Amino acid sequence: MTVLVRGTQLARLLGQWHSLPGRRRSPDYLALASSVRGLLADGRLPLGVRLPAERELAEALLVSRTTVTAAYRELRESGHLNSRRGAGSWTMLPGGHRVASSGLWTPQDDLDMIDLGCAALAAPAQLVPAARAAAEDLPRYLGGAGYHPTGIVELREAIACGYTDRGLPTSAEQIMVTSGTQHALDLVLRLALPTGGSVLVESPTYPNALAALAARRARIATHGLAPGGSGWDGELLLSALRQSRPRLAYLIPEFQNPTGHLMSADLRERVVAAAHAGGTDLVVDESFVDLPLTDAPMPPPVAVFDRHSRVISIGGMSKPYWGGLRIGWVRASAPQVQRLAAARVGVDMASPVLDQLVAVRLLADAPTIVAARRAQLAEQRDALLAVLRESLPDWQVTVPQGGVTLWAELDGPISSALSRAAEEVGVRLAPGPRFGLDGTLERFLRLPFTLPAADLVEAVHRIAAVRYDLDRSAARPQWREPAVIA
Repeated sequence: MTVLVRGTQLARLLGQWHSLPGRRRSPDYLALASSVRGLLADGRLPLGVRLPAERELAEALLVSRTTVTAAYRELRESGHLNSRRGAGSWTMLPGGHRVASSGLWTPQDDLDMIDLGCAALAAPAQLVPAARAAAEDLPRYLGGAGYHPTGIVELREAIACGYTDRGLPTSAEQIMVTSGTQHALDLVLRLALPTGGSVLVESPTYPNALAALAARRARIATHGLAPGGSGWDGELLLSALRQSRPRLAYLIPEFQNPTGHLMSADLRERVVAAAHAGGTDLVVDESFVDLPLTDAPMPPPVAVFDRHSRVISIGGMSKPYWGGLRIGWVRASAPQVQRLAAARVGVDMASPVLDQLVAVRLLADAPTIVAARRAQLAEQRDALLAVLRESLPDWQVTVPQGGVTLWAELDGPISSALSRAAEEVGVRLAPGPRFGLDGTLERFLRLPFTLPAADLVEAVHRIAAVRYDLDRSAARPQWREPAVIA
């Protein structure tokens, strides 16, 4: 599944790539090669894509072909480009270096550890009353076997109402309740993606989605998101869908994890049209859709533009409510839901009835709970932004308009080293490479604002101290046993 980047597209990604003027100005070919390496390291230019021909790129950049030829040669010598005569040149990393993306480790119960690896809130105050009320509702279900492969009907109706209220008419027959959003994704992959199938994902993206795709031995291509701006390059994303025609694309359009970007309504419509034309199923992760942090109107759900059952939406209660309540769901066509239920029988039969009844009670109180969550997150986000500006002013952060995370661009490719050092002072971090493939994204770090403001301020002070020490010490701390990234 090879994607070709056009000369005009690469020129737009490169931006101001020329070397700086001055007595020691480096040759243009070295500046061009360095800029391409930077795009690869940041994940904005995916690995395994074919670069434009030398003449095409020279015309797009308004430079001589000799400059591009020399830059490509420099990239081949540094291990960032693989060329075959008459076939083209593909991006790569030196020595075939790869970094595993699952990052699923066992958390340690260390009370002094500030855990910024897990982007999830503590339970709301309404959880205990909801659990007590659910226990009183339980006797209605005790006369049956307790197996509901698609979920109990009252929860499915509540979830369907949520979609309808967002402008997407939905019936209970189009909803399947799962044991969390990750479980929903796993079931959809079992149904829609054959082993070894081709998949397009954003870069960066959710690490546990990459782990689920790896379990299917999927052939993964990436679309690189820009740190700032709107995130998605619409032309490149649509080009990747049209050229590679992947079997499936996994996208997070609402407050993307980890960047916080929000996809525009126009791009949503164009992505659905391109997916339909190429025979691609879209898996849309809506985990953060309930958490806008401004009053700006939200774009319609991606599935609004679907006329051919190409969009499968997944969501859950982990982010707006509580991660310990393992309730997720799939929204698809009624026949697809039935096929998912058949596939589920070989996995876990059904979700716990009591948990589903708790979810029904919480969803009934959603306006109050979610409004409080949004206010809490906005306050904690602003506290985190303020301390970052004060303590780490060289870091670049785009203010997210929703979700639960900041995506920070660091002052160097130090994310993994910084995470190791921070562990020594009691801060657990999720380094940038966890959110991508093949060791890229070392200049980035995900920082959730789900902890109390005081903890976030203390964490940044500790991070700033070890960041300073990284420049002073040649010692390289060893990996500890890290925690779940969620």
